[in-house]
Amino acid sequence: MDKIIDLDLSKMAIALGMIAIAISFSVWQKLAIANNLLIATIRSVIQLIVVGFLLDAVFEIKQPLVILFIILLMSLMAAREAKNRVREKVPYILPIMWISVIVGTLAILAYTTFLVVQPATWYAPQYLIPLAGMILGNSMNGAAIAAERFTQDLVKRSREIESYLCLGATPRQAIANYQADAIRAAMIPTINVMMVAGVVSLPGMMTGQILGGVSPLLAVRYQLVILFAITTANLITAIILTNLVIKQFFTPAQQLKLPSS
Repeated sequence: MDKIIDLDLSKMAIALGMIAIAISFSVWQKLAIANNLLIATIRSVIQLIVVGFLLDAVFEIKQPLVILFIILLMSLMAAREAKNRVREKVPYILPIMWISVIVGTLAILAYTTFLVVQPATWYAPQYLIPLAGMILGNSMNGAAIAAERFTQDLVKRSREIESYLCLGATPRQAIANYQADAIRAAMIPTINVMMVAGVVSLPGMMTGQILGGVSPLLAVRYQLVILFAITTANLITAIILTNLVIKQFFTPAQQLKLPSS
């Protein structure tokens, strides 16, 4: 097998040239996203470098409580980011996001760790943290899409929902179609990735492993495990989230209660 190619600072500096090209094109086309690109680049560089040093230290510590704390912190950050993408001011949206994301992630993370990967120690950080990160990231996106779609539909279709309620429908019957639409919307990006995996694109984890010297067939197996994990976690997260959101839109008397603007 060929020697793994190291990416030193000079090569990384050249890689930054791609962002310079993107910023130049955005200025040329007057897209007004140059500042966002620059800020996103700076943040991603700083954040990933810090994470790299932290993971390097954590991999040496190998303490389950430390690793679980890191996953908990990651889930809180994911919930906060997902919450910021929801335009409607839904009561308790942050804890709703966190509960949905952490339950969906931990359920599938446990399944993947104990039944599929089966590391020598369940809290092996080189497996648990990357798996948690990939599942959390996708669950976060799914939660944000589901919450935004669902809350917007509940507000825009409020008169239709109230009509169903007046005709004797329960709250869940009145909003069943909107809930299903929100869950489907949350699943679209993940399903699209699965549909074109290996045909149109090579997923990021698989590409990274191959570039790192791992056998392509082994990289494929790991990538399939990740695809299956993020798909199921995304669905569980969206289902939990929409059911928790419902409680914020109806009174105990089963009347529609729109969030205050």
